[in-house]
Amino acid sequence: MGEREVDWSALPMELLPLIGKTVQARIDVVRFRSVCASWRSSIPPLRGISSPLLLPFPYPINSAGGQSFLSQSTIYRLEPPDDNPNLSTCSSKSWLVKVEEFEPGRVRLLNPLSSLHIRFLPDYFPKVINLLDFRVVEVGKAYKLQKSSGMNIAGVNKLVLFPNSAWTSCVEDKLIFGLFHEGKLGYVKYGDENWTFVDDHNFYYDDITVYKGQSYVVDRLGTVSWIDSSMKLIQFSPPLCGLGNQKHLVESCGELYVVDRFFDRERRFDHDLRRYRLCPKTVNIEVYKLDQEWGRWVMVKNLGDQVFFLGKDSSFSVSATEFSGCKGNCVYFTDENDIGVFYFENQKIGRIVDFQDRCHLIWPPPSWLSSKSSSKC
Repeated sequence: MGEREVDWSALPMELLPLIGKTVQARIDVVRFRSVCASWRSSIPPLRGISSPLLLPFPYPINSAGGQSFLSQSTIYRLEPPDDNPNLSTCSSKSWLVKVEEFEPGRVRLLNPLSSLHIRFLPDYFPKVINLLDFRVVEVGKAYKLQKSSGMNIAGVNKLVLFPNSAWTSCVEDKLIFGLFHEGKLGYVKYGDENWTFVDDHNFYYDDITVYKGQSYVVDRLGTVSWIDSSMKLIQFSPPLCGLGNQKHLVESCGELYVVDRFFDRERRFDHDLRRYRLCPKTVNIEVYKLDQEWGRWVMVKNLGDQVFFLGKDSSFSVSATEFSGCKGNCVYFTDENDIGVFYFENQKIGRIVDFQDRCHLIWPPPSWLSSKSSSKC
């Protein structure tokens, strides 16, 4: 049976708002409203979060001014357009890039894993990137708490916004959850004078995420809990009792995974402190998935074509088939000043590139960078 063209602008008007409200990513809402006049009028434009968002300082003792700022960045999968000869002939059919809005209307590129600011772009990369000219998929979001000078506030491990839907974009409707260096979980709402800490049992929480419209945290023992509307933690899973040093929550193909990282220590020279210090070094990774029917954790031996990323301020997964020359079944992570990758097929770890090389702005690394890598995806 032959294919036939569909006039999407001719869809019944009553269906358009129903379809539009299922679109969650901001870039997809923009694309939806760009189809035609009838589509654009069927759903309202999004109200953006003013960036940077003013919040109370999390540590009263050091607050010297009392204010901090929330900056937002978005991780995109960019597929170069076929009609651009410079981009379409590159080493990968897709890239991961991280875009931070550091001032209203102004953005900059960051390394997807280290979040370092990219200062130099390769010659083939466009100097101005219009996301509407690319095939774009939003992979995830990340948030940082900064001082008015733009410096990150130490001791803030991770931040998430809840709800994280594009349609709940008004700041008055959102909560900001934060994990702090000592493992404390806190939250603040726009207009609050202070952060409120959720738990009074001194649990050490390793990670937090928003999964299927609900906020989840995982503690050092691997117990996953969700946060209800009264800010109480409700246990969702039994303890993992993994022996690793740090737990991460990663959503992949609609499922929630816990990644357990095992650390060793190595001596590294700190140029700022002018002395050697012990730094964590990842030596093993285990991945678990909860069997909700039986209420038990199952160790995952193979990720298939999925690639997990454990970034400094966000964790996410992608399909390796969307990136030319790369294979799945591996986990990328950050250790101090370098990027590593754990391969499930042989249970080995490779080191990719030093963070001081600021040109490493995209994943997978382009051909001009691969010669510097100790291993390839």
